Amino acid sequence: MTGRSERVVLALGSNLGDRTATLADAVHDLAGLAGATLIGISPVYESAAVKLDGVDETAPQYLNAVLTIDYSGDPYTLLDAVNAIEAEHGRVRAERWGDRTLDIDLIVFGELRIDDDRLTLPHPRAAERDFVLAPWLDVDPGAAIPGRGVVRDLLAATGNTVRRAPDTAALASTLGTRE
Repeated sequence: MTGRSERVVLALGSNLGDRTATLADAVHDLAGLAGATLIGISPVYESAAVKLDGVDETAPQYLNAVLTIDYSGDPYTLLDAVNAIEAEHGRVRAERWGDRTLDIDLIVFGELRIDDDRLTLPHPRAAERDFVLAPWLDVDPGAAIPGRGVVRDLLAATGNTVRRAPDTAALASTLGTRE
């Protein structure tokens, strides 16, 4: 990448520990990255844990948010920074799609398309995940996933089981969003 900024969408989730504080700290960390300018933060949503075998109703619920940044760097540099932020917040990669203190996914990076061993953009399952699409729609009502479609239409096709967190106003103010 050159010095040109790209609009990046990041999805955050947490279902272990102090979920609200973890999300707020992660947003702060992401906004402070070199080359990043924070553009928008969604309200917080709550969702069931999705595991390899499907929804796990016995696992702790996730808090989810989406944030958009303008980023003037390489997508792999951003991925490394995201992985470091996850680790700083206690993320352990013991089980694929397991419970976690913090999960940060790169959803889109401008119009860029990548599919290699380290990174797939746009995110390969974002179009099916209401816990990504619903908060993203709040941040950008005209959003689209390159090659997949308009977020509003994709969300409608999911069945949309997520809901705004019960104390959305308190969580939103913690994350710096506006209601």
